[in-house]
Amino acid sequence: MVATCPTATGVWGWLAKIADPEIPVLSITDLGIVRDVQVNEDEVTITITPTYSGCPAMDAIAEEIRRSAKEHGIEHLHLVTELSPPWTTDWMSDAARQRLRDYGIAPPASSLVQIEAAKPACPRCGSVETRLVSRFGSTPCKAHYQCLSCLEPFDAFKRH
Repeated sequence: MVATCPTATGVWGWLAKIADPEIPVLSITDLGIVRDVQVNEDEVTITITPTYSGCPAMDAIAEEIRRSAKEHGIEHLHLVTELSPPWTTDWMSDAARQRLRDYGIAPPASSLVQIEAAKPACPRCGSVETRLVSRFGSTPCKAHYQCLSCLEPFDAFKRH
């Protein structure tokens, strides 16, 4: 591969193709994990923030960023983990929320009405008649619910 000087736009482009290891329908940019990209000649600095304190996927995400950077001819990568301010579900894109719903995971509340209701809508039938089964779902960032209308179980992404 012939090395070319990377651009911030180009780096954002290939980062958008890196899937979250726990929710493969979302990219790390959809989730808002990637906070910043700086390019200074042949040096690239990528700043990331974990979605959840102690998120076990962050090591895999960092390794995938490093692998992809090498694949794109980037020899000098600085990967910075920034914890403050902490990640929030507000950083998720609208497209990410829709992809979660389509995948069968209720997206996090995005409005005061949803937050006050404290029950996510079923991603399959849309009913708000749901019940919390467990505060812990398949990953620490999700809770497990059941729809009382269609009776399907589903994960709901926790708002934070």
